[in-house]
Amino acid sequence: MVIYPKEEYGSVYQIPFDEYYKNGYRAIIFDIDNTLVPHGAPADRKSIQLCERLKKMGFKICFLSNNNKKRVEPFAKTMDAGYRCNAGKPFKKGYLEMAENLQVEREKILFIGDQLFTDILGANRVGYYSILVGRVNRKESVLVVLKRIPERISMYFYHRKHKRHGDNSEERKEANAS
Repeated sequence: MVIYPKEEYGSVYQIPFDEYYKNGYRAIIFDIDNTLVPHGAPADRKSIQLCERLKKMGFKICFLSNNNKKRVEPFAKTMDAGYRCNAGKPFKKGYLEMAENLQVEREKILFIGDQLFTDILGANRVGYYSILVGRVNRKESVLVVLKRIPERISMYFYHRKHKRHGDNSEERKEANAS
């Protein structure tokens, strides 16, 4: 179904990026807030090192955020990566612009985010391989907290279905723990 991720991990730092590269993926588009760092926080050493490692592996990196330029541009510049702010996720336009800027086929792009109805829905609609990660920080705005309620309900049924069909992957267990 279009709202569910292709994969799920407890944290962006648990993703086996080398495996995805071996499988032909060549670009990664990240959401920023609560995916890589707490909401509003600058790039930290851990996220910078991750992006440097991914670039050395051969990935093209960029950021897609619904946040404003004042927030997104400094973060992306620290990472020496492209970005699209005020993206209007989950609408397709921002996602498609990023694929065009990266000059990578959509089927070879990973999209990593922490929200089901913005990040994952939009990524799936344009054909990216979507990865849902656990949020970095539990402290969130009221609006995001309200969006999380239907997300939790949807993911409950998603996990129930996968458990019923014998999916007991470690990644899913770790994601459920957070």
